[in-house]
Amino acid sequence: MNMSKKFKILDDLEQFIAILPPYIKQALKSYINWHDLLEIILDLGRKPEARFFNETVYLLSEPATYEDIQYVTKRVGAFNKDNRAGIEKTLHRISSIKNRDGKIIGLTLRVGRAIQGTVDIIEDLIKSGQNILLLGGPGVGKTTKLREMTRILSDNFHKRVIVIDTSNEIAGDGDIPHPAIGNARRMQVESPEKQHAVMIEAVENHMPEVIIIDEISTFAEAQASRTIAERGVQLIGTAHGNTIENIMMNPELVDLVGGIHTVTLGDEEARRRGTQKSILERKAPPAFNIAIEIQNPERLVIHHDVSDAVDQLLRGVFLCPEIRSIDTNGNVNISYTSVNNNFYNQTQNIFGEKERSFYFYLFAVSRSITDKIIAGLGLPARVTGNLNKADAILVLDSYLKSNEHINIKAEEYQIPVYTIKTNNLYNVRKAIMKAMQIEGIDVEEIGENYLSEYN
Repeated sequence: MNMSKKFKILDDLEQFIAILPPYIKQALKSYINWHDLLEIILDLGRKPEARFFNETVYLLSEPATYEDIQYVTKRVGAFNKDNRAGIEKTLHRISSIKNRDGKIIGLTLRVGRAIQGTVDIIEDLIKSGQNILLLGGPGVGKTTKLREMTRILSDNFHKRVIVIDTSNEIAGDGDIPHPAIGNARRMQVESPEKQHAVMIEAVENHMPEVIIIDEISTFAEAQASRTIAERGVQLIGTAHGNTIENIMMNPELVDLVGGIHTVTLGDEEARRRGTQKSILERKAPPAFNIAIEIQNPERLVIHHDVSDAVDQLLRGVFLCPEIRSIDTNGNVNISYTSVNNNFYNQTQNIFGEKERSFYFYLFAVSRSITDKIIAGLGLPARVTGNLNKADAILVLDSYLKSNEHINIKAEEYQIPVYTIKTNNLYNVRKAIMKAMQIEGIDVEEIGENYLSEYN
């Protein structure tokens, strides 16, 4: 497979520049690489800022005024409840920041670009008819790829495609959709909380073969996604999260990958499996068949079977997803990499040293809290259900007192036991660090931002 042909970029940049105050426009055009503009930040009382692909610069030495902000807001569409507006017949997005009185005191003006050719790398998946979930952090190109997939399905494969466009980011502002979505139809959404209802309305009223949805973020939208999938309509969407595991750990979105529930095994079955009696299992078929993790615009991690990936993750098995990347010559390279069930760089610990995983066996200690701490600190560790593989046992203090057999088992397998007073982030983290003999680092600081997402 070769990607040597150049991408075609439609950016309507002149229309974007036209809404700026004249002296800000002039300052911007004085930069040689102004065509690479990503966004402009206009905050009251601060110097106007331009962000490019490789740098951020101040456009003026003087701070922005109310008049500057009003100059822009008068030249764009109306701001919706999500504080977003656009420029008619373009993909540009203007987001506002308001004070307590509802007055706009800041703007983020983001350049919208339609880039044709960005999904050639996954065209075989697009035409497969399977439901595809795109994952990735902000700015990696999820919406750009979604828009291009829309055009290909409607124009090249002649499908009846409907875009659910809550923020007008896929098909642009105004009543006429941007040409970047081809012949696909677009349904606008009055407010974000009604997105799930419009998703169902599209299926019930307009007989689509494909539904395109950006930013699935609530339980109601996850339920609507499942409903669409069960009706035989191809569903392609994006969700908040970098990996499948992020979705599994998100109670609002976990249904997208089948949901998770606790199953209690009988004594004999637990012994046969070498696990605890209470285990986690996938609850139902996932709404999406394929998950694509966008690490960057040129590198994708592809899980061809979401059901299998989730099942393996719940069993603590290493995944081996397909990696597709584009080299400097435009060629697509495909490889397979074995990865841990927390992070792809899990074999590298916080010191940058390569080592095998450290295995914890849990008694009455929260599996979810343990996994979150291991992931948040980037530790080369895993939870195991097999006592033979364990390097350490973590047990709740109160549980140990009433279950003497744990100490007997620990002595039999020669595994150290670490007790935990209560199931909270601090106590579990302290025990993990002690068991792995990690000292001389600021435990309170490392991964704190990551862990705080789950408090």
